[in-house]
Amino acid sequence: MNEPLPIRPMRERKPDWIRVKAPTSHGFQQTRDLMRRLNLATVCEEAACPNIGECWTKKHATVMILGDVCTRACAFCNVKTGMPRMVDASEPQHVADAAAELGLEHIVVTSVDRDDLKDGGASQFVKVIEALRRTTPKTTIEILTPDFRNKADSAIEAIVAARPDVYNHNLETVPRLYPTIRPGARYYASLRLLEQVKKIDPSIFTKSGVMVGLGEERLEVHQVMDDMRSANIDFLTMGQYLQPTPKHAKVAEFVTPQAFAAYGAIARAKGFLQVAATPLTRSSYHAGDDFQKMRAAREAQLGRLKV
Repeated sequence: MNEPLPIRPMRERKPDWIRVKAPTSHGFQQTRDLMRRLNLATVCEEAACPNIGECWTKKHATVMILGDVCTRACAFCNVKTGMPRMVDASEPQHVADAAAELGLEHIVVTSVDRDDLKDGGASQFVKVIEALRRTTPKTTIEILTPDFRNKADSAIEAIVAARPDVYNHNLETVPRLYPTIRPGARYYASLRLLEQVKKIDPSIFTKSGVMVGLGEERLEVHQVMDDMRSANIDFLTMGQYLQPTPKHAKVAEFVTPQAFAAYGAIARAKGFLQVAATPLTRSSYHAGDDFQKMRAAREAQLGRLKV
């Protein structure tokens, strides 16, 4: 007699406002081919971003440097965990070549955590920024770094000296959930990192993001906003957490678009220069357009102060 097939646990059905079309466009294929040719990883693929079809069709990709293997194992993240390979010396120029071929006006560069490296990988960020300035000097540069655990001060100083246009580091969730969602990190260390960027060079825009739907309370999210403003963070991104695989943290709630709009209104009232708060918002989603809006908001603010 045949053995019965194992019953697979059903994943919770996503609401209509979360669903996206599968990527099939010619632009998508061109972007993927370019990344393969230059041997570059992208967070779009490694983190299973729901916006990959839209962004790659427009030839916007978020490059992930320092390989595709992370030394951490956060409960929300789809990036592989293990012992990473050696740092690729050709990677900085490959990133710059990709920006040139894609004709990017704004590029977002992120990385895996590299706790195995003496500087946490900070020098590779510096080399990437330098290569971009040489190759595509008109491209504005946004970096999304890890927390550089136990080596943050020297890492931040080196990167800030290279002068990216935007320094992004995500807080990810509320402090109460760090032990289960982001166990390798510390909330106040991440907050201090962004505060330190501003102290060294106030002209660099700072940015941070949080996920909702992990079991956080509304007032906890408001407190994170207050903490961010105390650290002079300019730009807040907020999106819905989506479970990448059954092994990752479960979705506690699908937050409605109306609730996101309310969070966004509160964040703007608290004084952020730019806020992006929708279910599908991710750190680099529409980053170029949002950078232009943020820069215009700062110029308007400075103009008002002069009057």
